[in-house]
Formats: sequence, structure tokens, C-alpha cells
Amino acid sequence: MDIKSKVQHIDPIAKARNVKAIMAKTGNIYESLAIASKRSKQLNMDLKEELSRKLREFEETYDTIEEVQENKEQIEISRFYERIPNPAVIALSEFMEDKLSHKYAEESQPEY
Repeated sequence: MDIKSKVQHIDPIAKARNVKAIMAKTGNIYESLAIASKRSKQLNMDLKEELSRKLREFEETYDTIEEVQENKEQIEISRFYERIPNPAVIALSEFMEDKLSHKYAEESQPEY
């Protein structure tokens, strides 16, 4: 799923959240925030990679009028990525809408 369809329904402005509702998902506010934080880091890496890939197309330089047109396209791409919600906002929204799956790492017992 591309980022455009993921973020269409998400309000890009960070707002106060109900801490009890966040905590209710796991029973512990710190666990809930850790899950959302890990997802936020994944989204951030994906967004950075996607933007870099799109902007790489404009790396070749031309000494013609086409360069001006390409710069306009590059500016539009950059503006789109500036307008999308912060990865933390997206991740918390996904977490609250039960769109994230998570599992706990099994604790290994030390052998003596």
C-alpha cells in the first residue's frame, strides 16, 4: 500500500490523545508507546527511502528549458511529503485503529 492511500484519512496535526485509551490496548502505556514508536521508525525509514528514490530521478542535470519544468515537478513531490502527517502521528493512528500487529519476544532463560 502506498503512502498516499495510507494517510488520506489522518489529520496531519498532532493533537492530544486519550492516554487511557492508548494504555487499554496493551494494559501498559509504555508498551503501547513502544509499539507505536517502532512503527514510527519503520514509517520514517520507508518515507525517507521513497522520497530519495523519487528525487533521484531528478539528479541528472540538463541545460535546457526542461530543467525548469523538472524543478517544478521536484518541488511538487517535496511539498507532498512536507504535507503528510508525521510518522509518529501515522503510527499512533494505526495502533489505535488496530492496524498494527505485534508480538512479544520470547524471553530466554539463562543456562547455568
